Amino acid sequence: MKNYTITVNGNVYEVSVEEGGAGAAPVAAAPKAAAPKAAPKAAPKATGAAGSVKIEAPMPGKILGIKANVGDAVKKGQVIMILEAMKMENEIVAAQDGTVASINVAVNAAVEAGDVLATLN
Repeated sequence: MKNYTITVNGNVYEVSVEEGGAGAAPVAAAPKAAAPKAAPKAAPKATGAAGSVKIEAPMPGKILGIKANVGDAVKKGQVIMILEAMKMENEIVAAQDGTVASINVAVNAAVEAGDVLATLN
């Protein structure tokens, strides 16, 4: 039997794996105390003043391209930037009509879910 420590979504589990044939019964994982999370990274500098409508990253990934500039008028659903996550390109769109007040990320920046990517007025 081999013992492993596995971390999933910040939760630490001790897992025992039994080597053997096809008839081996599965072993339940017992949760341990959560491991300390890494210190949050410094927020990127915003270009321009922050707007009242925040556009946040829906998932972790990397910014592939920025399609709008500060001061541009955008319509609801218009693509503002492209976020690559899990080898897929995801369009980040304006949540409503407005003007781009700030772009808070740069091309090739790594982002986490919930990071503010841009703001609108």
